[in-house]
Amino acid sequence: MPFSQDQLNELNLLALFSSSSNQEGIKVHRHSADPATVAAAERLHERGLVTQPDGGYLTPLGSEITQQVHKLLSVLSSTA
Repeated sequence: MPFSQDQLNELNLLALFSSSSNQEGIKVHRHSADPATVAAAERLHERGLVTQPDGGYLTPLGSEITQQVHKLLSVLSSTA
C-alpha cells in the first residue's frame, strides 16, 4: 500500500526536525504555511508525536519515529 499524500506531508514535516537534539522544535505558522503542512502538524499532535498543534517539540515517541524517518531518507537518498 503506498503512502497517502497526508502521510507524505506528515513524514516531510517530521523530516524537518533534528534527529540529534530534542531541544530544537519547529513552528508551523498557520497564516503563512501551506494548509497541508498546517493539517499535518495538527495530525502529528493528535497522534502524540509533537507537543503542540503547530509543531513545537517532539515527544519521546515523535523522537523515535523521526529517527526512523531520517534513516529511511538516508537509505532512499543513497546511490546504489
